[in-house]
Amino acid sequence: MTYHLLEEENMQAAERRQLTRHNHRTPLRFRSTGVVADRSDHFTEALNISRGGFYFASSAPLQVGMPIEVTVRIPGEVTGGETEEMQCTARVVHVKNEAYADGRIGFGAEIVRFSSAPERWPS
Repeated sequence: MTYHLLEEENMQAAERRQLTRHNHRTPLRFRSTGVVADRSDHFTEALNISRGGFYFASSAPLQVGMPIEVTVRIPGEVTGGETEEMQCTARVVHVKNEAYADGRIGFGAEIVRFSSAPERWPS
């Protein structure tokens, strides 16, 4: 990998970290769009959330780069207003390889697109 690509990756990681993460557990439902064998809805909760993504634990067979369709309840601390239930498309960007006590794995997901973006969120 060239220095330019490493620099670009580091910059992208830094940009993701600029969005404030809120350690707020909130209901989350998702369906993988990249696994043909598993088109079922999975119910869990986001363990932390920001305007750009969320972290959650699941036993679903997800991998980095995999797209997921998500319905998540986004708290007022994130929206800057009322709590809103939103539908979005996200992509898995991180997998925590150490399982939790209940066997679930942690996943970080970046929001790619909102089905109906909230108008009052700062861009």
